[in-house]
Amino acid sequence: MKITWYGHACFLVETAEGSAVLDPYSPGSVPGLRLPALTADLVLCSHEHGDHNWRDGVTLTGRNAALSVSRLDTWHDEVGGLRRGANAVTVLEAEGLRVVHMGDLGHMLSGKQLEQLGAVDVLLLPVGGFYTIGPETAWELARAIRPKILVPMHYRGAGFGFDVLSPVEDFLALAKNVRRLDSNVLEPDKLTTPVTAVLRCPVEA
Repeated sequence: MKITWYGHACFLVETAEGSAVLDPYSPGSVPGLRLPALTADLVLCSHEHGDHNWRDGVTLTGRNAALSVSRLDTWHDEVGGLRRGANAVTVLEAEGLRVVHMGDLGHMLSGKQLEQLGAVDVLLLPVGGFYTIGPETAWELARAIRPKILVPMHYRGAGFGFDVLSPVEDFLALAKNVRRLDSNVLEPDKLTTPVTAVLRCPVEA
């Protein structure tokens, strides 16, 4: 399995059983970032905001992916969606691994939701706050889920992201076993776990 981060909440997951792009962002929707041309078997979007749902930015192969895909209904805010609507947590299963993309999760999961989520190998977790959970709630959630690999996303960095978001360093001050990777590509079987893996954002001015 190979997981490539394109900044914000967009990832390409490639496996022997198929490929999927998660939460592609539209041109100009995320400061400092431009999505390259992507190709995959599936496009999966957590919700219908322009910085998460640019399906037209992904060329579909036409293949029937053998990926197992399930979704957990959540909210984009802490008030039952009254402010920002619904959000879907996406669970991908392939090659014996469970990858969970939290989308723009805006609240702590309930005990029932955590039970439904089950064991997680790779957790793609928003940590920047304002539009999503912030560093403290993100770390509380990470401790409850206990993934083997935790990948922070949806934060502000040098030259990219929304000004209202917290930098990843605010989350890393709470996190354990932090490892900064030299690229935007994660290969889960090459990491010693548990680990918080910080991918390098491919910034394009």
